[in-house]
Amino acid sequence: MKELSLKSQRRLAAKILKVGENRVWIDPDRIDYVEAVITREEIKRLIRENVIQAPAKKGVSRARARVLHEKKKKGRRRGAGVKSGTPHAKISKKHQWMKRIRSLRKKLRELKNRRTITQSVYRKLYALASGGVFKSITDMERYIKTNDLWRKR
Repeated sequence: MKELSLKSQRRLAAKILKVGENRVWIDPDRIDYVEAVITREEIKRLIRENVIQAPAKKGVSRARARVLHEKKKKGRRRGAGVKSGTPHAKISKKHQWMKRIRSLRKKLRELKNRRTITQSVYRKLYALASGGVFKSITDMERYIKTNDLWRKR
């Protein structure tokens, strides 16, 4: 029951150290010495002598976060099971459209410059792409093939 006799010393030390009473650490080897102390000045002296201390608060470790970050840098943990939120929350509809239309227009330019399609076919396909007819480059090439729009040699 020696702990009860240190109650006032612990309370004083907590006030001086500006921490809660539970954060006050008293050296177990010097407990008898601390028991005799009654004034604030004596408590301050014991704090200077490191007989009474306020240990640092334990924070949340970043170790697990660092490991996860390394894995993500390697490309792991990026599958469908990890993603939260709707598909449009991840990539907005506008950005999906921009990505698709830019790739389609780039492919159309290549086909025109390589003279695989005629200028008139290029304009027609460009307009269709702008209208959102094609979902991908493969879809557009399928359309060209089925409608036989390749330039005749």
